[in-house]
Amino acid sequence: MNIEIDPRNRDIFIFVKDKLYPRSEAKISVFDSAVQGGDAVWEGLRVYNGKIFALDRHLERLQQSAKAMMFENIPDSDWIKEKILETLSANLMRDDVHIRLTLTRGEKITSGMSPSLNNGECCLIILAEWKPPVYPSEGIRLITSAIRRNSPQSVDSKIHHNNLINNILAKIQANLYGADDAIMLDITGFVSETNATNIFMVKNKSIFTPAADSCLPGITRGIVIELCRINQLPLYEKNLSLTEFYNADEVFTTGTMGEVTPVLEIDGRKIENNSNVSTLEIIKKLFREKIKLETGKTF
Repeated sequence: MNIEIDPRNRDIFIFVKDKLYPRSEAKISVFDSAVQGGDAVWEGLRVYNGKIFALDRHLERLQQSAKAMMFENIPDSDWIKEKILETLSANLMRDDVHIRLTLTRGEKITSGMSPSLNNGECCLIILAEWKPPVYPSEGIRLITSAIRRNSPQSVDSKIHHNNLINNILAKIQANLYGADDAIMLDITGFVSETNATNIFMVKNKSIFTPAADSCLPGITRGIVIELCRINQLPLYEKNLSLTEFYNADEVFTTGTMGEVTPVLEIDGRKIENNSNVSTLEIIKKLFREKIKLETGKTF
């Protein structure tokens, strides 16, 4: 993965709760719910040429996740947008920027699990960094993790929450095997997603992606699905096995951190496209055009 520390990020300003702080001073309380139990929701945003891509979609998911977790006094979109723009302005950021937007349940009056111990005031954290897409453009290698993705019977993946332990355990396995990321299966053995992204495959010019039963229905995933349907590219959401991915013509992942990324290999099996046609290149071109045409407030 292309994780290089940009020296400009050493002196960034970060928004925490109600004001901006220099990076060295940006902190939350040890009584904050994010510290006490990972009790928070989050979104990843990307900034292109003075526009925040798919901002309204991300804020809607943030607020819906917070509602599902019964947060009190969830901030509205206008206030969050104002604080995001304030943060970007303070850092003189307009392009090649990634934002980690976190909303915690807020501080507790004493340590404990129950939300009844919270003071009812959420804590918003806006961490904007100069950070290009993290995956190499030529593609990534995946292994399959032994860690299963949560099913709706345990923690519904449609809540974009901060409790990422199972994803982190899967990522550890990928690190140990020298892979970029790990595929996570659902409890029945079908492919769900990777530890960090949604996943697609192409076979005979048709595009397939796992049904969003145990995976997060990602924003980038949704945009790719829309682009395929608008442009009459056949796309199917269904249960998919590892064997189908091993034998796909093309495989790719989607997500804010990496955009649309080719997969070169899964569990040592090279992904080989013998069709002489790259459906993935068509999708990548459509996605780049979507970024350029995205409507939204320019700052």
